[in-house]
Amino acid sequence: MNNLVPAELAPQINTHFNGKFEVELKYRLADREAFYASLSAKSPEVMLKDNLEHDCYFDSPTASLAAEHKSLCIREMQPSGIMLWIVKGPEKDRCEAVNISDAAKANSMLRTLGYECVLEINKRRSVYFLGEFHLTLDWLEGLGDFAELAIMTDDEAKLSIYESQLLALAAELGLDESQREFLSYRQLQMARQA
Repeated sequence: MNNLVPAELAPQINTHFNGKFEVELKYRLADREAFYASLSAKSPEVMLKDNLEHDCYFDSPTASLAAEHKSLCIREMQPSGIMLWIVKGPEKDRCEAVNISDAAKANSMLRTLGYECVLEINKRRSVYFLGEFHLTLDWLEGLGDFAELAIMTDDEAKLSIYESQLLALAAELGLDESQREFLSYRQLQMARQA
């Protein structure tokens, strides 16, 4: 993996983004600056600040992946230069990602296999680390500001423990249940376009 991402980011990515399961809590932010102040007070480690991400979600013409509760995404991030192949589902917490070196080639290969880009999402994202958890501060075109608190793991038995720990962390950061967003960015964007 190290040769496919900027060298200075490889240790963080290897530590925080490995595993086949992801426990993730998403919150809508009414006041982005207030959340950022709460987060800054905890002195997080900064991975990326205001990176621009372009996600292209692929599916077959018959929407076979969506029918199986799976998603396939090619993500390009700038200015970091990170490119990812991301697969989620069919289980709620199932998520695997791998660094790729050529997003255009991956897009072409998927099209050759009969997949098409069915949705594109653009976001501005900052990524922070607090201990073993990673947090993102996101702005999505047409949807607004969000915070995601997450951890990846290979240990399925720890999913509920991590969820409890993330709920506690969210409360410490001033987030409450009324702000929770249970839909993915993909689902939110598709609902907005419908």
